[in-house]
Amino acid sequence: MVSRLLLAARLKGTLNPNQCGSLPRLSTYDAVLTLFNDVKTLQRPCLKVSPLFLDIKAGFKKVDNSTLARILREGRIPRYLVSWVSSFLGEQSCTLVFQGAPGTPAPVNVRAPQGSPISALLFLLYVSPLHFKVPRGLMISYVDDFALTAASPSYMGNIHRLQKLFEKLEAKAIRIGVSFSVAKTELIDWRTPSQRNSPRSLSPIQIKGQLFQPRDSLRWLVYWFTPAVDSSAHFSH
Repeated sequence: MVSRLLLAARLKGTLNPNQCGSLPRLSTYDAVLTLFNDVKTLQRPCLKVSPLFLDIKAGFKKVDNSTLARILREGRIPRYLVSWVSSFLGEQSCTLVFQGAPGTPAPVNVRAPQGSPISALLFLLYVSPLHFKVPRGLMISYVDDFALTAASPSYMGNIHRLQKLFEKLEAKAIRIGVSFSVAKTELIDWRTPSQRNSPRSLSPIQIKGQLFQPRDSLRWLVYWFTPAVDSSAHFSH
């Protein structure tokens, strides 16, 4: 069923091209390489580039059966696959197995159960509506980890752009019942050698009432990043 659903989603374009993780030939390295390539492209016209890293809170537990069915129908996924997914998520039970247990199944609601071969794909399909085209920027995700990148003539301008882009992303997230973890939010300003002496923005980005200043280094998808956008920080760690 994973193979059939994945094939249908790719043929119909239900998955966004910038979604990575739990998909064949789309590893953490592919996500990071795509991000680096787009950053270098954005920097060529002498633009300043800043990414905001976000993480969906308790993602698999937020997959709502009826909402996912609507997303699949709108994505023109074949009806029999939509029915199978609805049955898989809606007719779950648990039986306790130990000496003296009654052995009777009890209904449970665990949404997309972690550990199931199909749960990661269902989650990717569930959050596919969060993706949107970013003018002079990029949105890329790896399962529940999102990177929202903005470019402008100044780092201050990036903060304003990222603030508006996050508000748009959050509005989409609310519509499908997911939210982003404030504790895992991070910001960095990427700089070319000619931009390293440029003044930093003194205005932090505000996410859900908390302020985030650009970091000197951070880790995303087990890779370490610094403003220089090179691999030395990762290998030194």
